[in-house]
Amino acid sequence: MLEPEISPDLFVQYRQQPPEQDMPRLVLLDVREPWEYQTAHLPDSLFMPMGDVPSRAHQELDPDDHIVVLCHHGLRSLNVAMWLRAQGFERAQSLAGGIDAFSRTIDPNLPRY
Repeated sequence: MLEPEISPDLFVQYRQQPPEQDMPRLVLLDVREPWEYQTAHLPDSLFMPMGDVPSRAHQELDPDDHIVVLCHHGLRSLNVAMWLRAQGFERAQSLAGGIDAFSRTIDPNLPRY
């Protein structure tokens, strides 16, 4: 089983790998509030505010996917990732440090707030 958190560096490595048939699809799930998402977000992320996750997860997410959950600093995303795991989404992980860490270590052009 995957660790509950994934570092920004390892996340970037996964995103850069060409998809293979036997590898699960990588989904970036952004659970922040609308104003946060509008301030800064990663391309191709699925926006689903944390409060909407319980009602939308089973309809919009595939339990077989590798889901990386993102928030501002990594606390909300870790809570969501652990909830998803308890719901059968075994490949859910939280992006350690959130979008703030991603901006500091990977993409300094991404706005910080």
